[in-house]
Amino acid sequence: MNLTEPRDLASLLEAFLLASGKPQSLERLYELFEEAERPEPAVFKKALELLRKSCDSRSFELVEVASGYRLQIREKFAPWVGRLWEERPQRYSRALLETLALIAYRQPITRGEIEDVRGVAVNSNITKTLLEREWIRVVGYREVPGRPAMFATTKAFLDHFNLKNLDSLPPLAELREIEPEPVVEDLDDAPVPAHLQALADASAPAGEDEAPKEETSFHTLLAELDTMEQGLKTDFDDLLLDTPLDEEGEDEAPDRHHE
Repeated sequence: MNLTEPRDLASLLEAFLLASGKPQSLERLYELFEEAERPEPAVFKKALELLRKSCDSRSFELVEVASGYRLQIREKFAPWVGRLWEERPQRYSRALLETLALIAYRQPITRGEIEDVRGVAVNSNITKTLLEREWIRVVGYREVPGRPAMFATTKAFLDHFNLKNLDSLPPLAELREIEPEPVVEDLDDAPVPAHLQALADASAPAGEDEAPKEETSFHTLLAELDTMEQGLKTDFDDLLLDTPLDEEGEDEAPDRHHE
């Protein structure tokens, strides 16, 4: 194999990514070669582009996310591919989706600030779930009485939702403006539509030996939240990006408490 030839290198990189089953950074890919055989950066770049183009007519694609490059099933196949796994699907409540969206677009943000926007208290199980999935993390403490924790998203969040960085988040202008309406008492129990749940199921964590699967699109998740949500206590214009299961718990009683 001639590693100075981009086409040969593209096939080898494809083998690396198929075998790894998770994103690989350029630095990690470089380390897989002995120093004497290591291709030049320009050859690497050309090989990755050839690999990307070779996937155009295939069921999987080359995607660059926060942790590096990976090969994954195309989103349109997710509803069928998800049938490979028989375990009980994880469910995403409206409250969890709203909380995650607020953290993503307004980070760093405290639990109290999330509650002020949503108009209801945030169940501690929601932040616990997001922390356990490593989608969010504590990045500091607000210098106000009580010093509440400030939350921000993680690299794992970006990887899961096919995002290279926070600038890749879909513009909020793409979502229709939501008019505040009275909150229906049990709206948080509204089921997630089947096609979104299929996407989520296909992206659920799997064993290390399993083939890579398609990840849920954050744009799709937000669009679905847009159709589910009828009681958000804010106009989306204020959600500006200040800085580049069991079923989840639902909202707590109205007399809120802040972490």
